[in-house]
Amino acid sequence: MKKSILLVFAFVFITGNYFAQELALVVEDGKAGYINKSGEMVIPTKFENAGKFSEGYAAASENGKVWGLINTNGDWVIPPEYDKMKAFNSGFIVVLKDDQWKHVDATNKVLEIPATEKVFDFKDGVAFYRVEKKIGLIGTDGKVILEPTYDVIKAFRNGHAKVRNNDKWGMIDTSGKVIVNLNYEGVGDYSSVGIWAKKGETYGVISDNQFHENSEINKISDFHYGENLTYARKDKLWGFVNAKAEWVIQPEFAKVKAFRNGMAPALKGKLWGFINEKGEMVIPESYKDAEVFAENGLAPVKEKKLWGFIDESGTMKIEEGYEITAKGFSMFSKNNIKGFHNGLARVSAKKKWGYINADGELLDGKWYERAELFSK
Repeated sequence: MKKSILLVFAFVFITGNYFAQELALVVEDGKAGYINKSGEMVIPTKFENAGKFSEGYAAASENGKVWGLINTNGDWVIPPEYDKMKAFNSGFIVVLKDDQWKHVDATNKVLEIPATEKVFDFKDGVAFYRVEKKIGLIGTDGKVILEPTYDVIKAFRNGHAKVRNNDKWGMIDTSGKVIVNLNYEGVGDYSSVGIWAKKGETYGVISDNQFHENSEINKISDFHYGENLTYARKDKLWGFVNAKAEWVIQPEFAKVKAFRNGMAPALKGKLWGFINEKGEMVIPESYKDAEVFAENGLAPVKEKKLWGFIDESGTMKIEEGYEITAKGFSMFSKNNIKGFHNGLARVSAKKKWGYINADGELLDGKWYERAELFSK
């Protein structure tokens, strides 16, 4: 019985952070703290600088000089002793002390890795290591997965990374296996639907292990949100192609953005509207700008100077009054999500930031000097 209790305790201790609640970094009076999705301040605003939570941990500094690692209760799991810290990922964080970079886990145990010219962050369970300007991969056990092979490996996305040798691009997975041969002048990010590529001067899409070319395309985007169409340009106009690089929606728009929930923002003339997958303008051109629909069926739109939110019928559900673009906030995040994400939208009014729900209600009625996206 005692052994069973110990095993349960160990499981809870190890996995507790995995089930941690989502928290968002906010700043009041120049100090950073963290709120939950009810708007409660669960970690007081006492940090001079801090990062977003990832896998239940966040880098933080109370004096802006030395860094440690906190959990979602705000407790130090690594006391402040490092000159710099990056983001926690795959069970490790890269830290700097005495001019030496290294990986440590949440217990501050150092990971032994092969000699490398630079210590890289983990992502998707792998990290780069570089020898004589060639890059390979190591795993979270510190062992080599892929010997230094490539001139360039881009950041892993969805378990895949673009690689380059001798000015030719391809793609590998986290095991180092080549899934797109290095035959291309350029490739896009991985999607199970398709990957755009450029061979010679011709663009196309790789799907079903084939390169489907379209000589009319002179620019093309990644496939987003698992949608079956992506946008591409012919001459100066944009349309949409499928996984075989075939035009599904002819290029007739000045600008477009990605499909989501079956609709995409499209600019025709001087105003934006929304098209369906047949290219029909189902929400008329009425907006100075527009963004894609979120999972809750709301999209940011701008009729005048500020943003509001419409539903999929084009009805204004949250009146205009906000900014939605946040730049230069977190040292760890691109902050590129505009509009709703997991039930809340981060918005700004009168140079303050906060969160609104789908009814336009401000979370806990509070505005902050800064507000990051929720994460855990």
